[in-house]
Amino acid sequence: MNPRTIRPDPWPPLPEEALRRRQLQQLAGYLRETVIPFSAYYREKFKRAGFDPAQLRTPDDLRRIPFTAKADFHSADAVKQFILTPDPKALARRPSTILKALLNGRAAVQAGFEREFRPLLMTSTTGRSADPVPFFYTAADIEVLRIAGATVMRVCGARREQRLMNLFPFAPHLAFWITHYAGKEFGVFVMDTGGGKTMGTEGNLRLLKKLRPDVLIGMPTFLYHLLTEAVAEGTELPNLCKLVLGGEKVPAGMRRKLRGLAEELGAGRPDVLCTYGFTEAKMAWAECPYPEGLESGGYHLRPELGIVEVVDPDTGEPRGPEEPGEIVFTPLAARGSVVIRYRTGDVTDGGITYAPCPHCKRRGPRLVGNIGRRSEVREMRLEKLKGTLVDFNALEHLLDDCEAVCTWQIELRKRYDDPLEVDELILHVQSARTVTDSSLSVYLDRLLAERLEIRANRVVFHSEAEMRELHGVGTQLKEARLVDRRPPAVPANGTQRNGRPRESGAGGMNGTPVAAATEGGRHD
Repeated sequence: MNPRTIRPDPWPPLPEEALRRRQLQQLAGYLRETVIPFSAYYREKFKRAGFDPAQLRTPDDLRRIPFTAKADFHSADAVKQFILTPDPKALARRPSTILKALLNGRAAVQAGFEREFRPLLMTSTTGRSADPVPFFYTAADIEVLRIAGATVMRVCGARREQRLMNLFPFAPHLAFWITHYAGKEFGVFVMDTGGGKTMGTEGNLRLLKKLRPDVLIGMPTFLYHLLTEAVAEGTELPNLCKLVLGGEKVPAGMRRKLRGLAEELGAGRPDVLCTYGFTEAKMAWAECPYPEGLESGGYHLRPELGIVEVVDPDTGEPRGPEEPGEIVFTPLAARGSVVIRYRTGDVTDGGITYAPCPHCKRRGPRLVGNIGRRSEVREMRLEKLKGTLVDFNALEHLLDDCEAVCTWQIELRKRYDDPLEVDELILHVQSARTVTDSSLSVYLDRLLAERLEIRANRVVFHSEAEMRELHGVGTQLKEARLVDRRPPAVPANGTQRNGRPRESGAGGMNGTPVAAATEGGRHD
């Protein structure tokens, strides 16, 4: 699809089979006319795999296309391989180019090429668990971003007369830019504050009091801290009707806590809605409003902008509708940086459904269920002789669902900071005023043992200000909820990878925050 021909409205509702057939036709043309001619990386990769776009006849044929994964972005030179680089001779042979030259002249053709292929904007992954990876947008990509963002606005039920505050950090970060461009495309007032890193909590709080917004958009941890401060200062926000979240997991417990804070601000019970997106997709999707107490209808996809698959995380084999698995994404209109069949590392327990949404009645594909990082299931050496698998997705949901816990952080360490020692799990907690620290410590110990068969080595209690500092509110792009301070493993020869012996106590406090996906939603 040429990005210049994208319509603001999605395709009309189609049965699942017809929708997937139309997507395949679009993908075949996109690969044949845009990706293969202008991406040496994919041209060679497809050649080695023996893949030809003409082979895309049924949805099952998608398995013929080799996957792309994070490991493919292993260096700066590797990242450049994913930027489409147009060949002037190939562009000149396009039928659309010849027709446009005849009708409008060469200058118009050159301007069109510039708009379609010249990079103008860069976003980046957050670099929590690896080096940041940049992704580039052309003017055509920005148009897609505007349309995808406006779709998020419509799905969330925004109205043009509302006032929105964009609290995402001002950074080369998808969440900030899609919100910025969504407001322009949708035609609604959006105040971009830049989040805690730009204006600080106090600056955002002052603006909150002056603007009295209808909608707050941001990361759940920062919103929680901001609304907590607003409650403490006796702020009133009677207009607040929606909280739209992205960048982190958002368990049901966090939604309840945010609604409770909004209620204390005089806002009633606002919609708390999540978005799901990631840097490599260059777009995001949203939930529609739904009654409190019911389950979300899932993330409403734009099937003409990209193909979302769910595959078996171990074998890569496609999963059927509403079957769990890993999320895989392929764009259908992207320029600039392009990844094909990209394995996100995010897993969903609900898969994709094509049934009408039970809440808004829209017909179209939706990602449903809880979404989390596959990498958040880790092996920890909690005993001397064997490892224990710990599902940190489940642990985070468990802590957020605990009403007696205001906010928390999980810290992973090695005993004595010794790489050869066992792992330790330290739980940092701010408790609610309704419980004592000692009783909550006993309760959490029992809860983790019963639900996850693990125990924290220590539970450390903090004030709200101390938790803000631990989370990095106002200093980090994403608040640190899971921090890994384990030193690197020592090879069998007793040296580190740089060849020097590791000293006892290495590792210190320079921990590495672990990237979190959505599950509410992320925008890496």
